[in-house]
Order: sequence, then structure tokens, then C-alpha cells
Amino acid sequence: MSAPLLDTHALSPDLLVRARRHAQEWDCSVPEAIQHLSGWTAQTTMQALSAAFAYDLMDALALHGLRPRFDLIAFSECTERGLAVANDPSDGLDLVCLVISDPFDAATLAWAQRRADLARQRHRVVIADLEELRTFFARFEGSMRAIDGSTEQEDQDESGEVAATISLVDIAAQRSSIVKLVNSAIHDALQMGASDIHWESDATSLRVLCRIDGVLVPVTQVSGREAAEQAISRIKVMADLDIAERRIPQDGRFKVRVNGREVDLRVSIMPSIFGEDAVLRLLDRKALSGEAVSLRLDDLRLGAQAMTAIRRLARMPHGMVLVTGPTGSGKTTTLYAAITEIHTGRDKIVTIEDPVEYRLPRILQIPVNEKKGLTFARGLRSILRHDPDKIMVGEIRDDETAQIAVQAALTGHLVFTTVHANSVFDVLGRFLHMGVDAYSFAAALNGIVSQRLLRMNCPQCSCAHAPTAEELALADLQLESVSTWEMRKGIGCAHCRGTGYKGRLAVAEVLVLDDAARELIASKAPILQLKERANRSGMRTILDEALACVANGQTTLEEVARVAG
Repeated sequence: MSAPLLDTHALSPDLLVRARRHAQEWDCSVPEAIQHLSGWTAQTTMQALSAAFAYDLMDALALHGLRPRFDLIAFSECTERGLAVANDPSDGLDLVCLVISDPFDAATLAWAQRRADLARQRHRVVIADLEELRTFFARFEGSMRAIDGSTEQEDQDESGEVAATISLVDIAAQRSSIVKLVNSAIHDALQMGASDIHWESDATSLRVLCRIDGVLVPVTQVSGREAAEQAISRIKVMADLDIAERRIPQDGRFKVRVNGREVDLRVSIMPSIFGEDAVLRLLDRKALSGEAVSLRLDDLRLGAQAMTAIRRLARMPHGMVLVTGPTGSGKTTTLYAAITEIHTGRDKIVTIEDPVEYRLPRILQIPVNEKKGLTFARGLRSILRHDPDKIMVGEIRDDETAQIAVQAALTGHLVFTTVHANSVFDVLGRFLHMGVDAYSFAAALNGIVSQRLLRMNCPQCSCAHAPTAEELALADLQLESVSTWEMRKGIGCAHCRGTGYKGRLAVAEVLVLDDAARELIASKAPILQLKERANRSGMRTILDEALACVANGQTTLEEVARVAG
């Protein structure tokens, strides 16, 4: 079936040409490129494609009513290719719907029509947003799919390290209960949007927990020390670690492929008094790649003042921009959002990271490989010989990297980097402790961003909430001071897994240096003086930003106390 001619009033020829070119450069679909280049929402993009190709558009509600025909095209192939074959009860069960997400992919359309033998059946072609299709597939995935560890094959990632690539098969095919336990835990964690899976052994059992929105959530518990040992051994086998060694920590990695999404898992094994514990960090490369194409600072939901200050720092021609905060506070995401906003293609941007978390189009990204001798310091020296305009250093961990980064900022480069510290003022002590000259550091530094991530109230179950005396005491507030606040709190539902929270937002404090602040840093003045200078300049602290989120009903006082203190 050939697609109708495009309606150029909805999609201009220039937009289509640029979208096709960028789709190849960014390794994404043409609809994703159109959405990014046009600034449209996903819904607007699909409506434009529906009009252009004269295909009906199916929304999430219409998809929910379909009856999938995995007998015509297997579930694994549907999820991998982003399409579905189903019966639509509203049109009669004898009519087959072929739901596609990319009407530009004529080869996939033709393949699906042949595979499902649609020429012999009453059928129609419709389109739907890819994310809504994935939500549709998620309803059936638990019963259709699991990760099969028996079909491992070796593959190399960007850093040259060998990791196991694992395919997906029917859950019923799993024979080993331990293999099924490990694979199902990984599968469920991906479905829940978890960032880590914790395997904790005690005297009689193994507990599995997932870190969701920064908080550990219990998932399952398996009785028996033997089961716990076998599960940890299975993880070691997948990560190519020594299963006989149980006395020292081990680190490894492996890959799985779920619904066509390549997921990188970083493994940490730690000995304990009851055996061994494991933590698996999940990095969904395909999802992050697609997210990075359209990632903007607006997506982080930062406060207006912090957003303006970060944009100002990102657009400076040279100098250093530091982002600080604890592990998992979104530092790298903020840097990527800033870089994506300023990337015009006219500057050479190079990053060195451990690991490369987002894939950015037309940007040279270098993964650290300490086994091969490629450290942050060595890589940064080489980058400076590569004629860059802007540089991102994933993390400053040592004296040498700090010295080189400061020199790069002083020699006309714009350097983005992260460092672990609790506040914008603690960063100053960290760099001075690493041997960086105070005058050089003050001259190179443009500004510091310190941030945290707060869980947001669940949009499905949150309701108006009157604060208790205990809640007010957490933030040292009086009832009169919050009388005008629109406070809300989630009561817990299936959508948020009973937690009352769903998703996270960033809160940040931003110190933009002026001449007076630089003079204080260069003279090694007490931190108290620098804080007073920042207050006089109107800098809002993380706590100020967090309480503003409570006032407009985005989060709760308990969450602010947990994260911001």
C-alpha cells in the first residue's frame, strides 16, 4: 500500500527535508525529528502526520480497546518495530487494524503487510504515537516476555569492553527458577522506571528492592540462603565476574535488549556478613538517546530564577560552569540540557564521561576507560588538542583533572563539569583542597549550580492537605506563614504504587560570580562573607526553591525535609 501525497500546508517541504537529514544524523525516526525541529508536541506531530498521510490517528483510549493479534505478528517483533496488528471491536472483529508509529518507514509497512498476510483480509492502516504504543504493549508484556539468559552473545560497547547481549523470549520457556527470578526482576524494574535494583541477603532470605524516584521500594523476597547465593552467582555470570570469589568487591556490566531498547546494566557486588549483596544500575540507552534529542532546561521544571541563571552561564563564551550535588541528583542531566540548548552546530563540543549516559547528535562523546589508561585527566589533555570550543567533563575526581579543567577555562574554552559537594559554597573548599590556585580558580569560574531532586505529588491521587504541627516543625514554619499556600499530598494509588509520589523535579541554587565574589574567592575570604554577598545579590537557596514547590502543591514538606534538610 502506498501512502498518499503529503499535504504541504501541514508539513512544509523544508521541514521534511531537514527532518529526514536529521533523522539519519541523530539515529531517530522521522516523526521524532519533525517533533524536535518544529517544537510541536507529540500529539500535534501525530495529527499533522495523520492529515498528511490520510491515516486515522489512534489515541491512547482507542488503543486500549484493541484486541492484539500476536498470532499474526509476534509480540517481540511488534515491540521491536513499533507497530501492532489488532482487531477493533468497534469496527467488527473481521476488520484488522495495522497500527504504525512511523508512516515514513515504507519498508516496515510493507513487511508488516506481508507478514500478517493482510492482502487476504479486510484491514486498514492507522497511526499512533510510539510512546502510546509502548504503553499499549506494556499491558501484555508480563505474560508475553521475559529476559532469556540462555541466548547470550558477546558484543562490544563504545569503550571496547565486552558485555553480554541478551534476547527476550516467552516467560514460559524459562526452566530455572533462579534465572526466571533474576530476569523477571530486571524486566519489572524497567517497566517501573527504576534506576537501580538492590539484592540484599540476610540470614534466611534474599530481598529485592528497586530505587524508584530516588527511594527504595520492596519488590519481592525469596526464602533460603541457597536461593540468595544462586541469584548472586547468576548475576556474576551475566556480568562475567568470578563466581568463586566472595571476599572482595567486584564490578562488572552486561547488556539486555527489551522491546528493541538496549539497556546497559552496571553491576556492583559487595561481600557482607550473610554472603554477598548486589546492586544493578540500569541505563536505558535508547530512551535516553531519544530524550536527549529534545532535552531542554524547561523539562527539568526548575524555578524561573535558577533557569534564567543557568541559561546565562551556558551562553558565556568561556570559563567554567560547575554543577554539584549528591549522587543521583540530576547533575549530568542538567549539563546535557544546557549543552543541547546552546548547540547550534557552529561550535565544536567534546565530552568525556564515565559512562556516556545520553547520546547527543553531532557531539563528540568520549567514554572513560581506565583499564586502557583513558582517564579523565588524560582524555581532557587530548581533547584540548582537538580544537574544541566547549568541553564537558563528566566529573572532577582528582587534582590533575581539576588543574587541567581550570587551565582550559582560562584559555578560552567553555568548560561544563560536575563535582561532589553539598552546596555551592562547599565547592570552593573542594577545589582549593585539590591544589588549585585560588586566583586562577576565581578567574576561571563563571558560576556554580547546586541541585537536588524532589519527588512530585502523584497527579492521580493528590488532594488538598492541611499541614500538621509535625510537618511544620520539620521546616521550622508557623501555620500563619503557610496560610496562603496551596498544599497538596498524595494518598497513594496504583499509579504511584501507594507512595503518593510520581516523578521528580529539580530544585537548584545558582551562584553567578561577579567581580566582588571573585575577589573574595581569590583572597580566600571566609565562606560566611561569600554567603552574605550571595544573599545581597538575591540568590535563592535550595530550601527556598523547595518550599516554593510545596506552596504550589508540587511536593510535600516531608519530601523537602528528606532531600533539602
